[in-house]
Amino acid sequence: MLGISMFSALLPEMQVMWSLSNSAAGWITGIFFFGLALGVPVLVSLTDRVDTRLIYLLSTALGGLCMVGFALWAEGFWSAMLFHTLAGVAIAGTYMPGLKALTDRVSDTAQPRAVAFYTSSFGIGASLSFFIAGEVAAVLSWQWAFGVAAICAPLAMALAGWALTVRPGTVHVAPDHHLLDFRPVFRNREAMGYILAYSSHNWELFGFRGWLVAYLVFSQTFNPGYGHWNVTAIAAVVVLLATPASIIGGELAVRYGRRRVVTGVMTTSAFLAAIFGFAAVLPFPLVIALAAVYSIFVSADSSAITAGAVRAAPANGRGAVMAVHSCLGFMGAFLGPLAFGVVLDIAGADHLLGWGLAFGALGLGVLTGPILLATMANRRTED
Repeated sequence: MLGISMFSALLPEMQVMWSLSNSAAGWITGIFFFGLALGVPVLVSLTDRVDTRLIYLLSTALGGLCMVGFALWAEGFWSAMLFHTLAGVAIAGTYMPGLKALTDRVSDTAQPRAVAFYTSSFGIGASLSFFIAGEVAAVLSWQWAFGVAAICAPLAMALAGWALTVRPGTVHVAPDHHLLDFRPVFRNREAMGYILAYSSHNWELFGFRGWLVAYLVFSQTFNPGYGHWNVTAIAAVVVLLATPASIIGGELAVRYGRRRVVTGVMTTSAFLAAIFGFAAVLPFPLVIALAAVYSIFVSADSSAITAGAVRAAPANGRGAVMAVHSCLGFMGAFLGPLAFGVVLDIAGADHLLGWGLAFGALGLGVLTGPILLATMANRRTED
């Protein structure tokens, strides 16, 4: 996970060094998740048929090689696009396959809590990625930041190889459909409601994380007295709040109803997006506080949405549901940062209005989540 936020953390520096427009920066940020969306249909579906460990370990190795490639050979837009796309494919073979391995090893009653803890670890990895990128680049170089992420890949492989032991009596029961036949998933309206909501969630989440450091740098132009504050360390702390937020959101969903909690969180998050984009002129500590609150609501629905999709999946088709969940979800993650950059280029990155409209676009995207969730629920009730 340490490579996932490297480019976002170093975005202001990389834009200047490679003369990138905001749209180009959005492409590089988002293409990571496009690669992820490309990889999950095959890699996650395979978990219903073969040992998940093999997929996980090979994908982790690919991720490490991509970080090496970025450190040594990335020198502009196209080379960065290549290595970021392949890095996304690597995450496709670790994140959801790891979740599949976990849910295969816990009882149905323990799944919601297990999913909450697992998905929240995504936030820990993203937070560490921001922090390590900023600290290593400041002391050494941006290339070494990616190098550290590469070094951690074999450590992850060792941990996974030790943890993902084969349970006695484990047998893979092949699903009654072909590998890339996702028609049963699309007919599963309950699962599709949560899958579409996940796409809306990721549109906002990764748009926010992808442009957070750049936004904080923009806010510092209105607060020159705080220009010495470490924005990558601040972003790391802000992103880290996703961990408890996701866990608490999952617990609230179990207690008060998953759809009700997801709808409330997404609606509140859309409202905060409309405010946060215009907050750059406020005192910098207040901007950070608003970023923290916004980050909590951006992430609080994550585990509840994923748990809803997992619980709606049949036992021998869980990998296929997770594949569609990831594919459509991370297409949202690809489009969110890209749309943000395009809006900035159109409205002006040097003006408060441009940032306000860009964050407003994230809010409009996440607001479709409750609408889609309610629509699928109504259709299911009619059946």
